Amino acid sequence: MSEYRTVLKEAQDEFIEQRSRFIGYVKPVTEEAEALAFINEKRQKHWDATHNVYAYSLRNGQLQRYSDDGEPHGTAGVPTLDVIVKSGVTDVVVVVTRYFGGILLGAGGLVRAYTKGAKIALDAGKIITMQSCSVAQLSCDYSQYGKLSGLIPSLGGVIDNTSFTDRVLIEYHMPESGLLTFRKELADLTCGSVETEVIDEKFFPMKAT
Repeated sequence: MSEYRTVLKEAQDEFIEQRSRFIGYVKPVTEEAEALAFINEKRQKHWDATHNVYAYSLRNGQLQRYSDDGEPHGTAGVPTLDVIVKSGVTDVVVVVTRYFGGILLGAGGLVRAYTKGAKIALDAGKIITMQSCSVAQLSCDYSQYGKLSGLIPSLGGVIDNTSFTDRVLIEYHMPESGLLTFRKELADLTCGSVETEVIDEKFFPMKAT
């Protein structure tokens, strides 16, 4: 998998439906333990809530889980997970907390409310695309630094750190698809005097184009 969609940050939003208060929470996670810890955190925070419905989806093991937390079967957890799936996001956990307002919403009303709660949570967390990138570094002379610091972003790379000693060490990440072209242009630009070394592979938010 060269890319996937998730949320940028932990976030929340809320709304009132027929006097019931719904609070949608979201957080990017990579392991089930993280998802469960987030769910328990919201349960403790909202111990007095009527329901703390949740759903999460993880790339690791293609795992998907949900809970209605006392709401009628299929009216809360499934709609919450459905929003995650239809949004194409993973490595994410959503909790929708409900404080009952005294008016019954019915099965259809509950589905619509929990669907909305999950959606506003994802919107608040900002859906992003994560792209597989090579984490690399290169060492160059000061006279070469200006050209190389411009070449990296021109091919979709991002400079993460620059160290200045007797030479300049540039640490950067770049989509794997652009690395071959970068190596060629690097060789042409420096007459083969500078080479780049890939030290890791990680996912980073895709740059806006």
